Amino acid sequence: MRIITLNANGIRSAARKGFFDWLKGQDADVVCIQETKAQEHQLGDETFWPQGYFTYYHDAEKKGYSGVALFCRSEPDRIITGLGSEEFDQEGRYIEAQFGKLSVISLYLPSGSSSEERQAAKFRFMDLFLDHMRALRRKRREYIVCGDWNIAHKPIDLKNWKSNQKNSGFLPEERAWLDTLFDELGWVDAFRVVNTEPDQYTWWSNRGQAWAKNVGWRLDYQVVTPGLKDKIRSASIYTEQRFSDHAPLSMDYDLPFPPDP
Repeated sequence: MRIITLNANGIRSAARKGFFDWLKGQDADVVCIQETKAQEHQLGDETFWPQGYFTYYHDAEKKGYSGVALFCRSEPDRIITGLGSEEFDQEGRYIEAQFGKLSVISLYLPSGSSSEERQAAKFRFMDLFLDHMRALRRKRREYIVCGDWNIAHKPIDLKNWKSNQKNSGFLPEERAWLDTLFDELGWVDAFRVVNTEPDQYTWWSNRGQAWAKNVGWRLDYQVVTPGLKDKIRSASIYTEQRFSDHAPLSMDYDLPFPPDP
């Protein structure tokens, strides 16, 4: 089973840069997109409904903002949009596809880098989402939560970690939140199970020569329930073409697709 996640930074922009052409050759079973920055009625072109996939969008109410999507090779048993939060569901940050006893989720955790107000909103979302992740662990299901988490976990996960300790995305409180997620609740950072190397980044600032010099951050994750840890086979970050300020993260799992009911 192959799952790809990408923060597209505008799905129409990513399409113009060749994302959907690249996707055709990837043999993905589920594709998780974040930051579509579009309303569904703006995506009438067949490009945005890729052949061979069941396609689902969860848009933000505000135009040109946020939004998540799922492309699924097999039809899900159920699609869930939102977390039951009035504040964040209108921003289009969560969509879940259920297949048998497996769920695949596309998540876009808020960024706090633009203002103190947005950082406060990010902390509110983190509180809400930790409770949600705690509740998911109590269910008899396996989960793969893909997306832009907007937090680099450890110094290995960003190039300039020393100078970013007071910046959103690498704040002590944010890193501790991921510690709680992984160490206390038992969720697994799937990428690090198969790749413990430095300089593995999925996002680069548009300032300076960040992309060219690989001065990046690992902000995009596939986070799985512990029952899937031994099913993780491989991970790759695709950087040969640039569709967004993020790169696609592809992971293979030793799982049938569609999963057994």
